[in-house]
Amino acid sequence: MDILIVEDEPEIAQLIQMSLEKEGFSCRISSDGLNALRMFQEQSPDLIILDLMIPGLDGLEVCARIRHKPGAKDPYILMLTAKGEEIDRVIGLSTGADDYMVKPFSPRELIARVRALLRRSLRHGSQNQVYRTKHFIVDIEQRTISRQMNSQEPEVLDLTTLEFNLLSTFISNPGRVWDRTQLIDKLWGDNFFGDERVVDTHIARLRKKIEPDPTNPTFVKTVVGVGYKFEDSSVIL
Repeated sequence: MDILIVEDEPEIAQLIQMSLEKEGFSCRISSDGLNALRMFQEQSPDLIILDLMIPGLDGLEVCARIRHKPGAKDPYILMLTAKGEEIDRVIGLSTGADDYMVKPFSPRELIARVRALLRRSLRHGSQNQVYRTKHFIVDIEQRTISRQMNSQEPEVLDLTTLEFNLLSTFISNPGRVWDRTQLIDKLWGDNFFGDERVVDTHIARLRKKIEPDPTNPTFVKTVVGVGYKFEDSSVIL
């Protein structure tokens, strides 16, 4: 597994690298945001450990750009920061980070978080399953979701890892109503630290990509006072 470490403090970057390489991971280091984007484009990693406060472009901007234009892989992103306020965690997750750690942290905890994220990736990839609805085709093995509207050719949707996992969760459980806590447990598990309202942010981003009219959603419906559910016909397992 290839991990890109984006950290401008050399001692911390080297500590992370040494800790992960002892566990068998391959690591690269970038000390600023612009170089991190170049390294990402040259070779997409499986996971990025991204410090929030870095020169060039800060971690939030780097995260947002990666999620907007993913490379060959859409990596998991573990964000690091010296700040501990709740709002920082919410902002970090809302830009597309998958997990969040506040400095100082122990190498053992970092390794546990990294392994948890990569296990999640392997777990999704190991399911050889295709789900079909009237308008969508989800290929779990290939990790693609296609949408077909108005007899047009199917369009492969450009989704982040989290958006793919969110929509595939909805489609594979048609009609089920999910509250925020259930979606957090499904998508982040025990690694979630932040405000559950971040779910609303990701729902809004997903709707912009799949709904004909995001302000009046057809597929991902709000169940007032409870949460969300997916509606589309003819699900074939």
